[in-house]
Amino acid sequence: MARELIVEADGGSRGNPGVAGYGALVRDAASGQLLAERAAPLGKASNNVAEYSGLIAGLEAAEAIDPGARVAVRMDSKLVVEQMAGRWKIKHEDMKRLALEANSFVRRRRELGGDVTWTWIPREINKDADKLSNDGMDGRRVVRDLWSPDGIDAAPAAEAGTPAAAGDTADNTGTLFDTEPVAPQAPTTARRPDAATATAVVLLRHGVTDFTVGQKLDGRGGADPSLNAQGRRQAAAAADELAARLTGAVHVVSSSLTRARETGESAARALGVALQVDADWDEQDVGTWDGLTFAEIEAAHPGELSQMRSDADFRPDGGESHTELVARVATAFRRAVDAAGPGGTVVVATHRKPLMVVLALILGISGETAWMLQADPASLTTLQVWADGRAVVQNLNVTHHLP
Repeated sequence: MARELIVEADGGSRGNPGVAGYGALVRDAASGQLLAERAAPLGKASNNVAEYSGLIAGLEAAEAIDPGARVAVRMDSKLVVEQMAGRWKIKHEDMKRLALEANSFVRRRRELGGDVTWTWIPREINKDADKLSNDGMDGRRVVRDLWSPDGIDAAPAAEAGTPAAAGDTADNTGTLFDTEPVAPQAPTTARRPDAATATAVVLLRHGVTDFTVGQKLDGRGGADPSLNAQGRRQAAAAADELAARLTGAVHVVSSSLTRARETGESAARALGVALQVDADWDEQDVGTWDGLTFAEIEAAHPGELSQMRSDADFRPDGGESHTELVARVATAFRRAVDAAGPGGTVVVATHRKPLMVVLALILGISGETAWMLQADPASLTTLQVWADGRAVVQNLNVTHHLP
């Protein structure tokens, strides 16, 4: 007879969205013995994101204990329980992504002969998970595996009583998933993996073109201008910075668009390697908007610029939606990481929107929020990615090398 485990999970946000955290625990169903506890801060997030993050942490902990056991999930979030049970539709983009990740644990368990059931419980019965989620909101990170002789660990991410802000944790790793391009779950380990086993990814935005200077949109399938004189100087400066910084085996990849390819060629020459072109790193196709300024687009298509930022499925006439862009960029990202391998480095010369996609996936933010991340021409953004999908942003939008 299969073993039975109980997962209790919760999450909360002080402000909704506000300072958020999650908590989860696993018990043995037969004995009631506590087997594992998890808690972590999430920075600024909504209640629902925190609750889903707690669920994912609980399912992950249960998988480590017994991947084929039957699991009873108990939560005081009616929304999460009903959505995961398939009785309520999931409408919000972030919820869809987190539900996909939670379902990946469910799918693996069922493949091994186990199962997962979903039960709503009152908050007063879920008080242990609620306490852990408050630990997370207070900035504490907890990883306790009481089922394992050497698996008891608790690592505070902040002093007690000090709410954790985004990025102020002991481990800022996120996760990239191999199902669909989905938002990363909150980290659930107190120790960052060994940096020597990570793949270093340097995202290099192309130098400027006359379109960039004129504030004109230039997507895939458009005019495809070359770097101008300033852009060539920027590309050369970025290449020199990379040559001075990087050691060991390095791959250089670029989009197929001229400005990125020229930027990538400059980096490849400086590093003494051949450039590899991958069209999935191309800028988003903006269709008939290509060559227009934002003011011209707003005048001709009132409200559609805002819609493009907020609606992942919106596409300009003849163009590409954000959802379609995410699908190809996530695939290209995994391909680049796999090519470089653990301990290797890959430089990717690409564009602003693909950069935003990768960062959104790692940080677990929406495409709309990702517009708040700066990515200047010829800037460098460096990531570390591990084989299990975890990732960390080491630095963002570095431009000190530019003339």
